[in-house]
Amino acid sequence: MDKLLYVAMSGASQNALAQTAHANNLANVSTDGFKRDLEQARSMPVFGDHFPSRAYAMSERPATDFTAGALQQTGRDLDVAVGGDGFIAVQGADGKEAYVRTAGMNVDALGVLRAGNGLPVMGNAGPIAVPPDETIEVGDDGTISIRASGEGPRVMAQVDRIKLVKPSITSIEKGTDGLIHTKDGQPAPADASVKLVSGFLEASNVNAVEEMTSVMALSRQFEMHIKMMKTAEDDDQASTKVMSFS
Repeated sequence: MDKLLYVAMSGASQNALAQTAHANNLANVSTDGFKRDLEQARSMPVFGDHFPSRAYAMSERPATDFTAGALQQTGRDLDVAVGGDGFIAVQGADGKEAYVRTAGMNVDALGVLRAGNGLPVMGNAGPIAVPPDETIEVGDDGTISIRASGEGPRVMAQVDRIKLVKPSITSIEKGTDGLIHTKDGQPAPADASVKLVSGFLEASNVNAVEEMTSVMALSRQFEMHIKMMKTAEDDDQASTKVMSFS
């Protein structure tokens, strides 16, 4: 009886965790550049001061789906997305380098070029600073060019170049901050083959219908585990009555 109750209890608990992962994906279906988390369940033996004769279900996030999302045209010059493989380097909240797939950039009051999430965009030697300008353009290689105030329309000056990287998918992971990080914590080298597309933002790669279907299936499984626990309770009560008759 206790084995039935244990399996049902552990299954319900892990079902709730799995629902959280899919709910998070669903909540970010409209977040630019979001990469959905994969989720799976597997049996895990219970180890301790005994033989692992019991197993419980364990939900885990084995990886992140780095498939590119659809490009959405915005027409804004400072909206950029990576065309193909690669990432844009930004400075994370902890001061370390992190990576995103798309950035709705803007220049703050101090002249720092920031991504849409407010993080500084990295250049050749750190965060990019943009002097006062009338026009700013972003090349497909990440080059930042400006026309300074008072200059003629043909006078463009190169300020810096956005750091673009293309690390191996096996060497990166998505952190709890939603940014992409290298597993060893070291900055990835710049890669000149990575190209940007201006005037576009990359949409989330979450399939809303697929996530909703997964949430519904997990809800049914959760209800089944609850019924199993109720069955274990009923069987226990029936056994108690039989024992009392004897």
